[in-house]
Order: sequence, then C-alpha cells, then structure tokens
Amino acid sequence: MVVFGNVSAANSPYQNGFLEALTTSGGCELMGHSVRIPTKALKTRTRRRSAGPLQVVCVDIPRPELEGTVNFLEAASLSASFRSAPRPAKPLKVVIAGAGLAGLSTAKYLADAGHKPLLLEARDVLGGKIAAWKDEDGDWYETGLHIFLKFLTFFSLILFIFLLEVGAYPNVQNLFGELGINDRLQWKEHSMIFAMPSKPGEFSRFDFPDVLPAPLNVLECFVNGIVGLVRKGIWAILRNNEMLTWPEKIKFAIGLLPAMVGGQAYVEAQDGLSVEEWMRKQGVPDRVTDEVFIAMSKALNFINPDELSMQCILIALNRFLQEKHGSKMAFLDGNPPERLCMPIVEHIRSLGGEVRLNSRIRKIELENDGTVKNFLLTDGSTIEGDAYVFAAPVDILKLLLPDPWKEIPYFKKLEKLVGVPVINVHIWFDRKLQNTYDHLLFSRSNLLSVYADMSLTCKEYYDPNRSMLELVFAPAEEWISRSDLDIIDATMKELERLFPDEIASDQSKAKILKYHVVKTPRSVYKTVPNCEPCRPLQRSPIQGFYLAGDYTKQKYLASMEGAVLSGKFCSQSIVQDYELLAASGPKLSEATVST
Repeated sequence: MVVFGNVSAANSPYQNGFLEALTTSGGCELMGHSVRIPTKALKTRTRRRSAGPLQVVCVDIPRPELEGTVNFLEAASLSASFRSAPRPAKPLKVVIAGAGLAGLSTAKYLADAGHKPLLLEARDVLGGKIAAWKDEDGDWYETGLHIFLKFLTFFSLILFIFLLEVGAYPNVQNLFGELGINDRLQWKEHSMIFAMPSKPGEFSRFDFPDVLPAPLNVLECFVNGIVGLVRKGIWAILRNNEMLTWPEKIKFAIGLLPAMVGGQAYVEAQDGLSVEEWMRKQGVPDRVTDEVFIAMSKALNFINPDELSMQCILIALNRFLQEKHGSKMAFLDGNPPERLCMPIVEHIRSLGGEVRLNSRIRKIELENDGTVKNFLLTDGSTIEGDAYVFAAPVDILKLLLPDPWKEIPYFKKLEKLVGVPVINVHIWFDRKLQNTYDHLLFSRSNLLSVYADMSLTCKEYYDPNRSMLELVFAPAEEWISRSDLDIIDATMKELERLFPDEIASDQSKAKILKYHVVKTPRSVYKTVPNCEPCRPLQRSPIQGFYLAGDYTKQKYLASMEGAVLSGKFCSQSIVQDYELLAASGPKLSEATVST
C-alpha cells in the first residue's frame, strides 16, 4: 500500500524551507565521461540485491585540512572574540525569536560572551529551514537538501544534505569544531555530476583535481555549475566535452574575463542584471545558460537564470576564489535537528541560556518611545528582555512589523525582499536504484533541481535494499498550491527520464512505498536584480532591537553559512552595545542605520 503525506506552511508544523545551495556533485570513477548502467547488468544486480549490501562506488573521504585557510582563521577569530570578551557585571537577557541557524547562532555566541539568551521557536521542532520530522515508521523527512560548501553555500537544495563545501562554510566549520561534532560530516569526492537530458539515464561528471594549482582551474567552476570554484575549473572543463563544445567554452571564457579582472566594484555593478541578461551582454552563447546555468540558478536560489541576479553568481565566485578547498562538500550524517541543532541547544543551556519550543509571537509591543516593550505570544503571555532579536524569516518579520516602524527606511526597504517558494520531495522505493551515486546530482530537468539517494549518502538513512530519493522541486511558484499527488506524478515523469531502466511513471517498474511532500511558500529571499541594497544590517535603528538571518547583510547571501554568520554579527552588535543596553533610562535611538 502506498502511504501519502505532506507538510506545508499553511496547515502543519512547517513554515520555512531551506535551502540552501548546493553546488557540488560526485559520482563514479571516470573523469568527464557519461555513466550508465546497462540494462543487462541492472537486471543481474536487481536479482541479487537481497544477497548483500550494495557496493557503492563513491565513498566518504577524510576531512580536508581547513584550519590554515584565511577564511577559517577569520571565522575562528570572530568566535574567539565572544569567549574572550569581558564578563558582563550584569548579563543581558536577550530574547530571540526563531530557532533556525541564525537564531541558534545568535544565542550560542551571546552565551559564549556571558549573556543569557532566551530563544523562542514557534514550532515544535528546531532548525527553521533545516527542520526535519520523523514519520510513524521512524523515517525522517526534511525541509531541504542542504549542502555545506566550504566557502559559500547557497541553499540551493531543498533536500537535506549538508553538503558542506569545506571552504565555503568557514563559520559553519568552526561551529562544528566548537561543538566537538566534526565527525558528523560525511565528506564526499571532489566532483560534480550532471544528468544529460539528451541521453536519458546518462550523467556527465566533472572532477576537481587537488593536485593542480588553483590558477589552472579558473573555468571549471562555471562549466560545472559551481561558479565559485573558478580557480579549480580549467582542468575539469578541458577533460569534459559532454556539455559544452570547444567554441562555447572559449566564448564563455572570454565573457568571464571582466568578472575575473574587475574586482568587487565590477561585482557590485552587476546587481541590476539577471544571469540571462549578463550572459547575453557578454556574448556567451545561450546554450551555456541552458546547459549550465539553469541547473545552477535553480540550485542557488530555486529560480531560473532570467530571474536570478548575476551578482549572486559573481559573489559566489569572489568567495570561492579565496579558498583552496572552496569546492569541497560534506553531508550531515543524519537529521539536522538532532545531529546539529541539539548540540547547539545543549551548549546554550550549559551556559545558562534557555530554549523554548511552541512559543509563537503574535505581536511586537512597543513602549511610548517606539522601542520594544515585549514580545506578546499567541498563548497570551509576554516575554520581556534587555534586548530583542528577530531571527525568523523576513516575510514573517514584515507581517509582525509594528505600524510606527513601517515608514523607517531601514524597514521599508525590506518590502523588496520576498521569500521564494520551494518544495522538497521524498520518495521511498521498493528496491535499490542502481543508476545513482553516493553524491549530490544535478537533474537538469524542467521541474527538478538537485537530488540525492539518501540511502547512500547519509549514515542514518542508509538502506542496502531500498532507495530513498530526496529531490528539490523548483521553480515551485506554479506548483506550491497543487496537490501532493500532482507533484508526485510530475516528479515520477521526470524520474522516468533519469532512470529509464528502473522507473516508469505508471510504477510498472520501481514502486513507491510512501512519499512526503514538504511545501515552503516562503523560503530564502529571492535573489533578484537590485535587491542587494535592501538587505539590512543586523543592528536596527531601534535601540535594543536587532535582526539575524541570511537575508541580513553578510557576504554569504542566502545560505547556511550566511545564517550562522549573521547570528555572529548580531551577537557582536549586542556585545558592543552592552553599556547602552545595560544602562537604565529611556531607550531612544536615531532612525538611522548604525554601523
């Protein structure tokens, strides 16, 4: 019997999807070659699948040496500043709304600095956009597939994988180390795998050789879809002829030259252009956009190249250029609430902080002078503090924003920031799929972004006999109101192309045992042109009121790394404002953005 299930912001415990960003994939053995398992071999393996565990080609690799990188050291220094800060004579009680990574990070580092955070979460689960739930069978289903990029991770997947690109996540990497849970990351091969739409069932693989010096890799990132890996790409692009022709590669390289030499000023000037507009302006063939950047745009922000700001791509590039390991990645070894969020909560509580679930804010109540009086909860209780942090998504902040604040420029600019809808699909099959890998895969389909067979990639979800695919369904704007059955039917039609020998849309081949569909009407902010100037600093013009979240100003955009870093910046602002916040008397502040 097929079991159906869904979670949506409108009718159940879920409100925000993750996303985050995934820009890596791996697969089999051959660099730059299509991979397909013949039907004959498939049948043989299927008959024998009950005899023993599946022999996985890709395996976890040792943790890269990250500690010596510039960005890791910079992140470590910021973490250390909280632990070494002078102990406050009177610790501040800081009330924080939202127990996603931004809120958890804020509470953790405030506790490290000697203060007493009170973290309030509206739902009964930790994690925000990385939340997950256990069904009646004991199986977990998640908000999204998240990957830890070493340097920068975009919540491109609404699948839950913590593909941590080592270099792209220096603050997340430090957080894991500070909590003593580095062993919970499963590092994968330094590769990317793309499905080949014109060759159903086949994939093209890009390997990033660590033995080459960074300058020889300048193009790979783009051709492989991981824009930020630019300095590690030429070798991969030279070895892979599956996706782009040589003339297309050359035109692509020429088009990228201004970005490579123009620096930060050039990057900032591109915010007004979409990826598609920028490519055409630079004379890059449309097929490059079709072959590479549709997949990448959907992975980065759940939208297509005609909507995504080119600055998003270039910021990613700028970040990755600074890190040797910026394109490496890892999966979290289990569900995020227990394997990542709970260690943070335990740390907060060990230092005197408090975390409360099922504590939803109904209203931000104000004093006569316009500062925060308290947070009014839906149960009628009020929570007061010395300072207040709103670490929930920007769309929720806009709903709860007090009327007297709405015309203040700092808050008014938030109107431009709108969460993008995303859908995460989990399907449990009655057999082990053979044409998949222990890695993240780019589907390059019209409806699906990235996916992974979680029965291979994640220790907690490992199953030698049956596959569980977790897939990001994007763009989702036209599908968010559709039924779960419609979404599953559309997903199966796409999977039929990816697994022609194993999956049929009518289930005449692999059969669905059960599925879960997680809908997030408003996930990470939509990174469209001209939205960068609207991102706020963490310190608001209202004395004692602060913001945290990946939409706030920090260099990692909409990502797990961005969420954690925003929490550190928010905590830093509060620590810097200690004397002002601890003083008695009226809490007045100019309605300007303080730096």
